[in-house]
Amino acid sequence: MSEQPPDPTAQRMIRKARPEDVPAMLGFDTYASAHPERGRALQWAVEQGQCWVEVQGARVLGYVLLSHDFFDHGFVSLVVVAADQQRQGVALRLLAAAQQACLSDKLFISTNRSNRAAQALIAKAGFQPSGVVENLDPGDPELIYFKSLR
Repeated sequence: MSEQPPDPTAQRMIRKARPEDVPAMLGFDTYASAHPERGRALQWAVEQGQCWVEVQGARVLGYVLLSHDFFDHGFVSLVVVAADQQRQGVALRLLAAAQQACLSDKLFISTNRSNRAAQALIAKAGFQPSGVVENLDPGDPELIYFKSLR
């Protein structure tokens, strides 16, 4: 699927993802092309109403997954933005949408220690360090962050 540039005259909006959005989301999610389980997980999250997208016109620019199965609190498991839309505020707006949709008073998110860009995004979105999980990815601990919503 070829990526169309967003229509510069179309307004950006965030909405719940629809099944027909999944091919576009997988099209710019480079990890998903090498890991088919990501596509299955993404499809499931959309079906469960746990995925939001930012769109401009008909083009999906990015997506966020939010569940509430992290010790009964909200957890953002994934934020992915099309390469040509990165560092333009898409991820911050998607995290703000996840905060609005969160049903608990705490929202958690995580990233690998090696992912400096994600760490900067998470800090900019107002999350605080909350802990570390070892042994998920060998030699690259998972950093957990938290934000109080109420």
